[in-house]
Amino acid sequence: MPELAEVEYYRKEWDPGIGDPIVEVLAHPKARIFRDAPARAIVKHLKGEKLTGSFAHGKQILFQFSNGHWLGLHLGMTGRLSSQPRDYEPEKHDHLVLRGKKQTLVFCDPRMFGKVIFDRCEDFPEWWAALPPAVTSDRFTRTKMEAFLGRFKKSPIKTVLMDQRFFPGIGNWMADEICWKIKIDPATRCGDLTAKQVNELWKATREVSRKALQIIGEDWSDPPKTWLFTHRWKDGGKCPRKGCGADLVRADLRGRTTCWCPQCQG
Repeated sequence: MPELAEVEYYRKEWDPGIGDPIVEVLAHPKARIFRDAPARAIVKHLKGEKLTGSFAHGKQILFQFSNGHWLGLHLGMTGRLSSQPRDYEPEKHDHLVLRGKKQTLVFCDPRMFGKVIFDRCEDFPEWWAALPPAVTSDRFTRTKMEAFLGRFKKSPIKTVLMDQRFFPGIGNWMADEICWKIKIDPATRCGDLTAKQVNELWKATREVSRKALQIIGEDWSDPPKTWLFTHRWKDGGKCPRKGCGADLVRADLRGRTTCWCPQCQG
């Protein structure tokens, strides 16, 4: 599932269409991605409009169009955005296609866990304005994070890190990366964290997010091999921490495949 940095990368994929009039809107009306926004309304209202801006927040993307039209997208598990040539022929899983005069903007989602939200308003839609502070913003404070963790004292720290109500954009691999970076077992209960660990958790959450945005969000590059990221995806991985090299463990934690180093994080 695309996380904070991948979402930022996909947001920029539609930026080449900024300022280009939409001359045709193609949609699969029965596709599940339109469960919260009728495809017919999107086809009707976006034709003839111009894309004027794009925004990303956690796992959410928002596109601004002329005359107060807004298109919100959640990529789900397999959604992706791309900018294609003007004469691009849509493929089977291209459920929303905006054809401009210069290029074609495509939302492809094979498994259709993603969704589309459509709004007409002068300012940002209410649902967007209500999103929690970005983890890289000044409003994401240690004090507020500590209070949020306090609501889930018996829950594993990894599970809480993926709670989008306070950690927007943090998903499976980023939560593992954060726990590995500060040497905390992902199954550690929030109520068992020390004050020092809470402070390290806050710093690591912001640092991993910023660096991921700089690396993956920029051009889809992989993080350096000194990160857990490049070693966590398959069985047999080794801990990349200098002086460690222990076998990584991959196991289920509350329904999510979790990777950690039993030596560093034991």
